[in-house]
Amino acid sequence: MPDHDVAIVGAGPVGLLAACLLAQAEIDVAVYERRVDDDDRSKAIGIHPPGFAALDAVGVGDEVEDEALALDGGDVLWDGRVLASLSFSAQQRVLVLPQRRTHALLMQRLRQLPSARLLTGHEVRHVRNEEGMVHLELDTAGAPPRHATAFFVVAADGVRSGIRRRLGIGWRRRYGNGSYAMVDIAHERDDARVQLHCESAGLVESFPLPHGQRRWVAAETQGALGEADAFVDAIRERTGRQLELPAGLSPTVFRAQQHHAARLSAGRVVLLGDAAHEVSPIGGQGMNLGWAAALELAAALERSLTGARPEFREYERRVQHAVARAQRRSAFYMTVGHATKGPALAVRNGAIRLLGTAPLRRGTTNMITMQGGAAPFSVRRR
Repeated sequence: MPDHDVAIVGAGPVGLLAACLLAQAEIDVAVYERRVDDDDRSKAIGIHPPGFAALDAVGVGDEVEDEALALDGGDVLWDGRVLASLSFSAQQRVLVLPQRRTHALLMQRLRQLPSARLLTGHEVRHVRNEEGMVHLELDTAGAPPRHATAFFVVAADGVRSGIRRRLGIGWRRRYGNGSYAMVDIAHERDDARVQLHCESAGLVESFPLPHGQRRWVAAETQGALGEADAFVDAIRERTGRQLELPAGLSPTVFRAQQHHAARLSAGRVVLLGDAAHEVSPIGGQGMNLGWAAALELAAALERSLTGARPEFREYERRVQHAVARAQRRSAFYMTVGHATKGPALAVRNGAIRLLGTAPLRRGTTNMITMQGGAAPFSVRRR
């Protein structure tokens, strides 16, 4: 018999949520994580309705609601003028909570479940399908390599997934990319609305955070806004706002790209989260998409454990369809935020105004909040 029913490679928010779902169903699950220290970077901040439904399904919904900031809506501006204004209903609610906190809450929940084990400092070097199970080759700090076995392995090891690469699964580029600089700083205004400045020189986003902070994101090129002074100057020139960055704080520069895996499973190994798809963080869909997919995968794994063979075809079909839609939305968001002038600027501003009109406003808000026809999956009862 294998050592575990399911082994999950990667203890990020998506891998942890999948482990909690399985352990709640009394499935023996081991989570292998290369890191031994906490990753306290903020990263993703937005929790959309499908993501919250998944968090609630593992019993951390109340804690997330207690700590998160609920957004009222958002305004799209150009040259100081409001092009479109949207408000979120209760069904469209978006919560803001830094990823380090959702990660901590999921870690806490996992440790409460007797069917789960978290093994940090364990790097999975290779996996091999063999006779109804998967063999894992493990490296642990200061110890000889060892092996483990599981009926199934979930690769939740991120965009640069070593398991995906070693299984020879292709990583295909999708349309949409851009470079951005970002800082989180204290903010004097006490509101819960997002501001998107779609300026001629490029996008500036301003997101409220819990505890009186805001995240500022600016489109940039070739690391031009990686220095504090350059970032502050760009925000002032594009929006008229004068930011004050604490001494020693430099913006984080990141590249937004989009990819998807050519297939999501190989035998008894299945990809999940960023290992399966890279979705631009502009629009805040990636982590929520991974959480919603974890609900689908947990149900597929339960069926596979009681059946004669893996049953991942429906999971793959639904996830690939949801990813394609999410990436189209993200590509649109990035295009809207590109530096623009002349006739193209007038066309873009006209399109934004149209999307904010009364007949289209509900659909636009659903798209932004991953609701209605924009929802990644219909949430199923398990």
